[in-house]
Amino acid sequence: MGKLPAFVGIDSYFMEFNKKFKKIFDAQEAHEEPIPGEWNDKFNSFQKMIVLKAIRPDKICHAIQNYVIEKIGKKFVDPPTFKIQPCYKDSSNFSPLIFVLSAGTDPVKDFKAFAEEEGMWNKTEMISLGQGQGKKAERLIEDAKVKGGWVLLQNCHLSLSWMPRLE
Repeated sequence: MGKLPAFVGIDSYFMEFNKKFKKIFDAQEAHEEPIPGEWNDKFNSFQKMIVLKAIRPDKICHAIQNYVIEKIGKKFVDPPTFKIQPCYKDSSNFSPLIFVLSAGTDPVKDFKAFAEEEGMWNKTEMISLGQGQGKKAERLIEDAKVKGGWVLLQNCHLSLSWMPRLE
């Protein structure tokens, strides 16, 4: 870093005043901490991220989010509100709805509300896939095809060997 024009001298400053940088290292919100000395005023936000990456690489994603907000706006880091209805209109018996989730999300509440709105909740079966659940899921799908119902397959990642059969 010290060989880049904007960072000339930071390495020696860091070595001499490393205790000042410890505040960044120890901070819960390290990506919000100012760079010690004159460097905070000297660096732009991108250059501050480079310093942060050297000290606290685990906080670089937060710093990148702040950078995106600063440069182009908050709307580019806030996920859009998911609405099932428009997706449902695009689906068919050949193109089912597939929810790819991030950790901690659960679409069941929204799905249930939508199914009730569509008058389908009493015709909906749910199954959490995993070891040995593929056959049961197949039966539920076949029944739903015959009787006109929906099947919510959960935790498909736990049944990868069965996924080609589902396809």
